[in-house]
Amino acid sequence: MAEISNDIRLAVDSGKAAFGINSTSASINTNKARMIIVASKNREGRISDVLHLAKISNIRVHVFEGTPVALGVVCGKPFSVSVLSILEPGNSKILETEY
Repeated sequence: MAEISNDIRLAVDSGKAAFGINSTSASINTNKARMIIVASKNREGRISDVLHLAKISNIRVHVFEGTPVALGVVCGKPFSVSVLSILEPGNSKILETEY
């Protein structure tokens, strides 16, 4: 889990990412999202629409094992992150690595 955490942080810091359900949905709809990362401990049904959009758009989804608070910490944000989309990986190899 440490490896994916490092890759997420590097992608957020050196690339571009969209945070939250609305921004992630918009990035999927505009074909800008390259990968979706979702916290595993989200409330039931909270992100089902985003996951459905990702599936029909054939965008890779990674389930981060943790809470939205933990995902926010990994991203270096002072708020919870239930879902984010990677728009540009920057210096990260997150799109090239299988987790």
